[in-house]
Order: sequence, then structure tokens, then C-alpha cells
Amino acid sequence: MATASVAFKSREDHRKQIELEEARKAGLAPAELDEDGKEINPHIPQYMSSAPWYLNAERPSLKHQRKWKSDPNYTKSWYDRGAKIFQADKYRKGACENCGAMTHDSKSCMERPRRVGAKWTNKHIAPDEKIETFELDYDGKRDRWNGYDASTYARVIERYEARDEARKKYLKEQQLKKLEKSNQNGEDAASDGDEEEEEDEDEDDLRVDEAKVDESKQMDFAKVEKRVRTTGGGSTGTVRNLRIREDTAKYLLNLDVNSAHYDPKTRSMREDPLPDADPNEKFYLGDNQYRNSGQALEFKELNIHAWEAFDKGQDVHMQAAPSQAELLYKNFKVMKEKLKYQTKETIIEKYGNAADEDKLPRELLLGQSERQVEYDRAGRIIKGQEAALPRSKYEEDVYINNHTTVWGSWWKDHQWGYKCCKQTIRNSYCTGAAGIEAAEAASDLMKANIARKEAATDDPAPVEEKKLATWGTDVPDDLVLDEKLLAESLKKEEQRKREEKDERKRKYNVRWNDEVTAEDMEAYRMKKVHHDDPMKDFLH
Repeated sequence: MATASVAFKSREDHRKQIELEEARKAGLAPAELDEDGKEINPHIPQYMSSAPWYLNAERPSLKHQRKWKSDPNYTKSWYDRGAKIFQADKYRKGACENCGAMTHDSKSCMERPRRVGAKWTNKHIAPDEKIETFELDYDGKRDRWNGYDASTYARVIERYEARDEARKKYLKEQQLKKLEKSNQNGEDAASDGDEEEEEDEDEDDLRVDEAKVDESKQMDFAKVEKRVRTTGGGSTGTVRNLRIREDTAKYLLNLDVNSAHYDPKTRSMREDPLPDADPNEKFYLGDNQYRNSGQALEFKELNIHAWEAFDKGQDVHMQAAPSQAELLYKNFKVMKEKLKYQTKETIIEKYGNAADEDKLPRELLLGQSERQVEYDRAGRIIKGQEAALPRSKYEEDVYINNHTTVWGSWWKDHQWGYKCCKQTIRNSYCTGAAGIEAAEAASDLMKANIARKEAATDDPAPVEEKKLATWGTDVPDDLVLDEKLLAESLKKEEQRKREEKDERKRKYNVRWNDEVTAEDMEAYRMKKVHHDDPMKDFLH
């Protein structure tokens, strides 16, 4: 049998697998191991060692050939329908607000919603249901009669028997009334004969069903049987006839020699014997018509799909695993229809559907109705009834923390809030119009501060630029540096830095210059690397 693995195998892999199996049979290669680590006899046929595909076995084994042990945790019991465990006299905390049962809440209550629930009336408390949880085995999940009570059918039989008894009793009473009436009026013998005929008619009514059954048995032509000799020892057996004898034979439908060919050995006629006749009057269209319609065509498509899937590398075989092949074909059709539907929806969504001419009714487009409602200047109803809004079983229009609107009635800056006080905090207390004014004042103040800060940064105060020395602490305040000498000092300091980094550019004869000017000290300070500087690693 085919396994669940449908991995694609190339021709080279298939050849290597066959060579490995031949080597194992010859004893040149070690035997294959099963799930328990035991060796598998290589001479065991593959249809015995391979588990069925629906067991999802990863490797060959013989566990599926042995008796499976049932799990002791499984049970074959069923739910006790309608069973109650406790009947309360008053409402209990945590029970259903509608009926008063403890085994469910008001959202899951299956009783009719009461006008006033049991929580407030404290009357008609529903009993607690019996809650059961158990696990069924493989057979228990698929047993269609699991939990069926045979006594229910006995009640059906009793009801039908009671009906028949009542009918007989009614007929008998009618007969007795007719006899009493005839005796009181002193009718003659002719009238007595008429009453006997009426009684016979009533008895005939009782026998109508039996007569219909007998007639159906007589008209059952499908049970025509023929006795044939089955063995050479003289024993006979009964087989069902191939056709009804009242039907016209195929070769008698058209006696023309050039008409459809009839094979007497197989009793087959592939073509239509009467191609020009009215299709509504013909009951036979040829054997090819049966082969190309109905379940025969579906079986042919299933075979073609199995062949194509096998050619593309899937391990599927129609004769070896028909259930697997049918399941794969069913999944293939579902995926094909789903892909076709998605493609169609994508095209319609992108380009529209001009063929769809269905339009909404005028009542839905304009929202008009014949109901008349009159209002006064204050908005109160004077005449008529206001349209009732449909309400669900969930909580609606519940206001908390002194709010007059619900959460989510206001939206600003990608945040939900309350419309009454324009707050975006869920559990906040409502501040009303004062809170709105305070929030607007704070917003205006923040905008003014931002504008003032931007104005201050746009117009900086003028600062007198002076080239003063910044090195040391003993430098006089009025020391001014020469721009040209400072530029030359910076070039010298850069050259000295390069010589320190690259030893190849260092000169052998070092000359010391003890005359350090103020410009040299300023260049040294400007080129010096400060260890506390966070941008020192980015200096070149």
C-alpha cells in the first residue's frame, strides 16, 4: 500500500532505491530498521511493510499489522441530555442574570430573554445543567448511534398502536350507532341490506393498505429470477436476470443494416441506434453515452488525475490506494476552485464588473418610509412613534465616571477619547466644559511658547568677534592674535602631527625652537585632542 509520503523522487534516486533493496535481499547491505530499532526482513513485500497513507507513518514497520490496543482513558458514554444537578430557590451571586443558573453567564444563556431577569425578580430560577467532559475513541467519534435511546422508538410504536386502536374503536361505535338507529325506525329488510353494504365498505377501507402492499409485490418486475446451472455436479443456483423481459432488445430498435453495430457476444451497442429520433422519447442512447456521463465520467477524470500526479512525482496509485487518490483529487478540485475564485475576485476588484446590473432598491438608497413623525421646536415627539434602534444582548450606552458620552465618541491626533470632556484617558473622571477650556488654554500656551522659542532662535544677538587667545590662565584680556601668523602656525602644527603619525616622514636632524609665539600656542591648543571630547574619534 502507498504510504503518506508523497515526496518527489528523481529517476536516479528511484534507481538507487531499487539497487539498495536488491543488495539487502542478497545480504550485501544491512537490513532496514523499523521504529523500534529492529531489523526488517528484506523479503517482506512492500505492501505489507509500508503503512497506509492515513496513518502518517514516517518509515516502514509492521505495527499496523498487529492488534491495536485501545486507550483506557477513552469512554463510550454520552452526554446526559437535559440532566439537572441542583435547583436553587433564590438568585446566587455570579449566576446568569437572565435565568439564574450557575453553569453559564447571561451572554451564553439559551433561554428566552426575560423582560426583567432573575437577578432582579428572584423568581423562576432555572436549575443548573450537568456539565460533562470526556474523550471518545476513534469508533466513538464516528458512531452515528452513540447516545441513542432505544426507548424512544418504543414510544413511537406505542403512539401508532394507540392510533390504530382509536380508529378501530371509532369505526365500531359508528356501526353500533347505525344499528340502533335502524332498529328504532323499524326499517325493512332492504334498508338492512344497505347497512350491511355500508359495513362492508368500512371493512374494505381497513383492508386498503394490505391490498396496496399485495399489488406492489405483484408489480415488482425487478425480482424476476432465472435458475441456471452453476457447477458440473448438477447443483443449481438462482441469479438475477440482466434485464427486464418487457423491455425491447437493443438490436430491435433499428433493423437497418447500416445502423449502429450490435455485438451479440457482449450485448453491447456503442452508437445511438436512433440518432434522428426525438431525444425526449428515447430511453437508450448507446453504451458510449453511459461511459461519457454520470459517475463513469467522474471515475475517468479521477484516473487521469492519478496518472498525471504519479508522472509529476507523487506517490499515488488508483488501484493500490483508491481512498488516497480520491482524497487528493477532491483536495485538488477544492484548491482549483478557490484559486479560480480568487483570480476572479481580484480582477473584479481591480477593473469592476460591468455585467452586474443589480441595483439597490430605492427605499434603501433614499431611506424613505411611510411612517410619519412630528416634532416640536425642542425636538420632542408630538405625533407618531420614533424609530426604535435595534439593541443587542451586550451593554450599550453605559456611562462611567460622570461622563455623558461613551468611550470612543471623540477622535483627535490618532487617539480615542470622550466627546463630553475631550479626554483621551480611559478611566479618567469627567471634567466637563471646564476641562475642555483648560485643555484648550494649555494648548494655546504651548503653541505660544513654541513660537516664541522659534523667534528667539531665528534672530540671535550680535556678538563682537575678536581673535583672542584661549590658552592658559595668565593670558591678558587684550591680547590680539595676527591672522596670517596664526594660519602659518596651524600649517606647522599639522605637519608636525603628520610626522608623529608616520615615522617615515620624521627627520633625522631635530632642531629645537625655544621661541614660541602666542600664535604657535593658539595653533597647538586648536589641534590638541581633548580626551573628554565625544567627537574625538571622528577627527582626522
